[in-house]
Amino acid sequence: MTEKWRLLAFAGLAATAVYLLDLSPGVNSACALAIGAGTVWACFAGPRRLNAEPRSAWRLIGLGALAFLIGLLIRPVVTDAGLPLLADAFTVPGYVLLCLFLGKLLQARNSLQRHAVIDGLIVCLAGGLAATLLLAAPAAEITGRSPVVSALAGLYPLFDVVVLLLVVNLSFTAQVWPVSLWTLLSSMTLILTGDLAYAIIGVSGKLYSTPLMDAPFLIAFTLMGVTALHPSAVRLGRASRQPVQAWSWPRMLLLVPALITPFALLVAIGTDPGRRLTIGLVGGLIVALLLARAVSAVHAQVSAQLQAEHQATHDPLTGLPNRRMIGGEITRLIRRLPPGDTRSVWVFLLDLDGFKYVNDSWGHDTGDRVVIDVGTRLRAAVPEGVPVAALGGDEFLLAYVGSEVDAMRQMERVSRCFDDPFVVRDVELQITASAGIAQAGPGGDAEELMRDADTAMYQAKSEGPGHTRVFDKSMHDRVRERIELEMALRQALTGDQLWVAYQPLVLLETGLPIGAEALVRWSHPERGNISPAVFVPIAEDAGLIVKLGDRVRQEALRQLARWRADGTVSDDFYLSINVSAKQLADPDFPLVVSGELARFGVPARAVALEMTESVMVDGSGTAAARVLYELRELGFKLLIDDFGTGFSGLGYLRRFPVTGVKIDRSFVTGLGVDNEADEIVRAIVAMSQALGLSVIAEGVETRVQRDALASVGVSNGQGWLWGPAVPPAEFAEHWRVTTVR
Repeated sequence: MTEKWRLLAFAGLAATAVYLLDLSPGVNSACALAIGAGTVWACFAGPRRLNAEPRSAWRLIGLGALAFLIGLLIRPVVTDAGLPLLADAFTVPGYVLLCLFLGKLLQARNSLQRHAVIDGLIVCLAGGLAATLLLAAPAAEITGRSPVVSALAGLYPLFDVVVLLLVVNLSFTAQVWPVSLWTLLSSMTLILTGDLAYAIIGVSGKLYSTPLMDAPFLIAFTLMGVTALHPSAVRLGRASRQPVQAWSWPRMLLLVPALITPFALLVAIGTDPGRRLTIGLVGGLIVALLLARAVSAVHAQVSAQLQAEHQATHDPLTGLPNRRMIGGEITRLIRRLPPGDTRSVWVFLLDLDGFKYVNDSWGHDTGDRVVIDVGTRLRAAVPEGVPVAALGGDEFLLAYVGSEVDAMRQMERVSRCFDDPFVVRDVELQITASAGIAQAGPGGDAEELMRDADTAMYQAKSEGPGHTRVFDKSMHDRVRERIELEMALRQALTGDQLWVAYQPLVLLETGLPIGAEALVRWSHPERGNISPAVFVPIAEDAGLIVKLGDRVRQEALRQLARWRADGTVSDDFYLSINVSAKQLADPDFPLVVSGELARFGVPARAVALEMTESVMVDGSGTAAARVLYELRELGFKLLIDDFGTGFSGLGYLRRFPVTGVKIDRSFVTGLGVDNEADEIVRAIVAMSQALGLSVIAEGVETRVQRDALASVGVSNGQGWLWGPAVPPAEFAEHWRVTTVR
């Protein structure tokens, strides 16, 4: 389609040139037929292939083009035969279809406003008055032809005024003018030019004079086809900005000439009493419409203001009050509590758990539908007077006045909103929500109340999906502690507080290391050693995990290069390094790590990259899979850490190029005392062996656990039985002579 519009334009102009040579009636008809047929085909085929909307509008213009074509082809013949009305029987419906087409586009662009319709009536009245007095009336006075023919001769310019007005209104919502809008406007202008020419000769009694008068119609036909074929046709049915103001200067450029027209005609041809009466009536009607337009503009301004206020205080997706409005409502609720009242204002702040996976897995349209359904359920679950707000994204807030017992009952009703799955497009989604609850009595502050509920909600989310926590003062201390730790971690990333420890990965049979895992440690100058279980989640939430991971990886590779160079480890020894989901979502990550290998002189086979199971079910799984395949092609080992605690299964392991799994310590701890743990470990081993994957057991602390693992086929282990993670010098001193060679 991108080149066919050019071909149609060239062919149309060439056929028009041949038509103007007037070689013969047959050649002229063939040229007109070729141009018209191309346009009719373009109007039906182009929008369908381009998926231009609205479809019904483009079908109307296709039918209109067909009606125009028939009228154009038969006009010379039927005029010579004394039956000119036969051509008009096709041309007039063509104009009606053309007006309907433009009206559909205006409706799709949200441009059919009341003042725009009144504008059309004013211009049409003025144009109709001028056409009647200057063209139709003189044509009607000609003797020897039908009054209907004379009336039609003066009526066509009025059609063109309406069409041109619709096209100009169409342009009002265009921030930029695509090619299709230019060609459509040019086509309508040429039709107006041609009809005016026919109307002018009609005053002298002629209905057809020369093929030159058909040139505007032929070129207009060509441009109409180009409009339908050009790729920008899809933009004609879309409003690229809000409709312009009722009294904008482009509209005034249309209205001023229309308002002047009756007075100009009165001066020019108003000597006849009948004409003066006609001009007076039409002029009075135009003034009445102008007054109606002024009232319409005021109403439109008020409506726009109310709409703007509603948009400023309501969530656009759910229609519920937004944070700004609910904040004012909570303030009013608090103020209504009299001093000494035992009741409180309770705020419930809900956040949907794992909602990112819904958007990433099923699309944002599905996510939006879920948010709308959640809002509907919440509104139905609470009494009419309880405010419910959508805070944007996947957060909701409710405000309730009552006792603690009543508030907890209300929370139970809210929680039951998530018992039934959400069905969207035949997909059942089980959604849970974490909730934070806070209360304030008389004299409380709405902002503090919402902040406390937000703090409690994040505490609830940290405890797992579907939890609810009531705010207490100690939460502020934890939030402050977290903020302080985040600031300290940012400083640590630029200093020497962070270091890498190494824990051996051993063969169960011999107890000799086959590798080691690089683990980050933080020694704070005032707080002492801070556990990775504390600062790694903070790094993830604060967006520091990539920077932390890069630092650990580079230090570990540098250390591995030293050990390989001084003989501390054998050539088969490998170092296992943790990578985050955000790192694996970066398409340049394989290039980065391959450059680091080259810089430190370490082969890829001597490095294993560990990732959590969430990488395989995260919405970035497609991008991560591509990165993992590139890493595997480079020669890296790929291990799934904490296997068995997340969502992975056989399907995920087959889809991703992993080389091994690490059984989570929770299953190792239960070996020999928990039959379920024994069965899970056996299943993991069997599945891994079937897929050719290595298996490492984490958290091995006793010989009993080691022997139980060996009995079910686990060959590699990691844990305190062989030692904790230690600094590189201590690791080298202990394992230099015992490393597997």
